[in-house]
Amino acid sequence: MKVNQHNVFIIAEAGVNHNGSMQLAKQLIDAAVEAKVDAVKFQTFIAENVISKYAEKAEYQKETTGGNESQLDMVKKLQLSFDDFKELKKYCESKHIAFLSTPFDLPSVDFLKTLNMGLWKIPSGEITNMPYLKKIGAYNEEVIFSTGMSTLGDIENAIRILTDAGTQMKNITVLHCNTEYPTPMADVNLKAMQTIKDAFGINVGYSDHTLGVEIPVAAVALGARVIEKHFTLDKTLPGPDHKASLNPSELIEMVKAIRNIEQALGTGVKLPSSSEKKNTVIARKSVHMAREVKSGAILTAEDLTIKRPGNGISPMLLEELVGCKAKTDLVEDTMLHLKDLEWK
Repeated sequence: MKVNQHNVFIIAEAGVNHNGSMQLAKQLIDAAVEAKVDAVKFQTFIAENVISKYAEKAEYQKETTGGNESQLDMVKKLQLSFDDFKELKKYCESKHIAFLSTPFDLPSVDFLKTLNMGLWKIPSGEITNMPYLKKIGAYNEEVIFSTGMSTLGDIENAIRILTDAGTQMKNITVLHCNTEYPTPMADVNLKAMQTIKDAFGINVGYSDHTLGVEIPVAAVALGARVIEKHFTLDKTLPGPDHKASLNPSELIEMVKAIRNIEQALGTGVKLPSSSEKKNTVIARKSVHMAREVKSGAILTAEDLTIKRPGNGISPMLLEELVGCKAKTDLVEDTMLHLKDLEWK
């Protein structure tokens, strides 16, 4: 699996939108395949290793799942076993789509290493977790990490830990991100992605939590090489992330739009395209005769005009034509040719 390929690497984030159901997880994989993304990503964790029993839910989690249970109790319902993930990886292989999962604790890192993903996705909440970063960094594999809630200093520290542990800079991609679900448009700050790229000379992308598909598409236009976006089969399902996710048809729309933008960005070389060359003669203009001129007459500015088509003398030479002698009778509204003139 190579992130730094020609095309933008699109990750469909299934996350915990399977609601603890393997059947739903496989249906999410099927939807990701239909959308033609590059990878489908889940979340691997042992809930008790990640969350204190005293930890409160985030405000958005309270809004989507209620405030009566703890964050730990909520997340326990969304946990799949290591054996489940082995099965999901095999299912992805059978469907010819890359399997990814984000680990949230060290035993989950150890387990996912046995699946040979070759690519690690580090979530925003773990980029200040030194032991976690060191462990993944020591594998010297490709790493993508999100930067929600972060400063440039946080990003710099995470990069340093990963590289000191053994990961090469060329194998790191940093995703600009905002950790609010959904993210208000005023807080997206897409230009920060370019700031990250300029600050560290590193590959960048964008992990999106806004509603809709326009912001990931805009990120690609600004240079994102990786896009990550949550998706669900049904936004009305119970659970913390469904409401801020794309449905399958929206995921398809996003992928198509990103691929169109990739093509539209082109090479950056300003030359006539193959499709437009045929229109040059039609759209551009040439020097024509504004009125009849007899052979031997000296051309004046009033004798000349500029009209379509554009396969004659360029209007850029108009001033040089004034003062030339007509070698033959010139008819009104006809195209002027160099062979008709005696050059001054």
